Amino acid sequence: MLQPPSAGWLLLVHQLPPRPTNIRVRIWRRLRDVGAVALKNSVYVLPASDQSREDFEWIKAEIQELKGEASVFAVHSIDAFSNDEVVGAFRQAREADYADLIRDAETAAAGGDKRKAGGRQTLAHRVARLRERLSRLDAIAFFPPPNRDAAAAAVSRAERLVAGAATSHRSPSPDHLERDRFHKRVWVTRPRPGIDRMSSAWLIRRFIDPKARFSFAEKPPASGAAIPFDMYGVEISHTDHGCTFETLAARFGVVDSAVQRIAQIVHDLDMKEARYDAPEAPAIAHLVEGLRSVYASDDELLEHGMVMFEALYRSFGAAAPDTRARRPRRRPRR
Repeated sequence: MLQPPSAGWLLLVHQLPPRPTNIRVRIWRRLRDVGAVALKNSVYVLPASDQSREDFEWIKAEIQELKGEASVFAVHSIDAFSNDEVVGAFRQAREADYADLIRDAETAAAGGDKRKAGGRQTLAHRVARLRERLSRLDAIAFFPPPNRDAAAAAVSRAERLVAGAATSHRSPSPDHLERDRFHKRVWVTRPRPGIDRMSSAWLIRRFIDPKARFSFAEKPPASGAAIPFDMYGVEISHTDHGCTFETLAARFGVVDSAVQRIAQIVHDLDMKEARYDAPEAPAIAHLVEGLRSVYASDDELLEHGMVMFEALYRSFGAAAPDTRARRPRRRPRR
């Protein structure tokens, strides 16, 4: 027996004007993006919730601005359809979406020359997009279909392939560092940390030195007691591995799909490139600048930056208690 929502359903009933001719596709895309299912050509349904109400009200307002008519109704049951039929319609719609995702993940894993740098970068970009698609689908899978877990597994396999390609193309090298030698140390970097230093400090404390303490200096320390990073002329900084975050991940052997996604964001923002074009990058850049404007203390700034990167890491599905937690959905564009 399929379980309907205890709060009932929300219906959006609308009528669109004949012009402009693209209006039907435009509204259909808005409804698809919020996960609504069509019961009839002009009647769409969502499980009743505050988020569903907000989504439908925005779409209703957009239809009315386009000289159409729209109404939103709350109901406990739908006369022409049983609850099982409505729930089944939601599962069928998402099943097709997850099937497309499985196919694309398998294609990404099988295609491309992963031995060449260009091939690895292209694959990493494609797989990051697949993970984003999975997150968007999970946000509107109100009644997850049977193939949801298969889709997640397919994306994870592609991510593992990316992580493997990033490390297997080079054999273990003399620059590999053992994490055990770097426990309970003081790590030194330049004042006013930005994207690379915030993320690097998070990576250090998360994967390398859980008891790491951080200090700031304009120049690397003369003694060997503290470990400098992201400073001019030091060992752990920008190298042929990329930015400091990428250097740390490579030299300490951190292989993790969520770290790989963060590395792509940090690389493009710190190196001022668009190699990976991660959709999250602009928002992360704004958050970093916002933190720098809020906290005058470098210690506070770094600690809050690390919290931000821990949240980003968990949002990518790593170490999170529930990787299918609902995300706030975007409002339809006005």
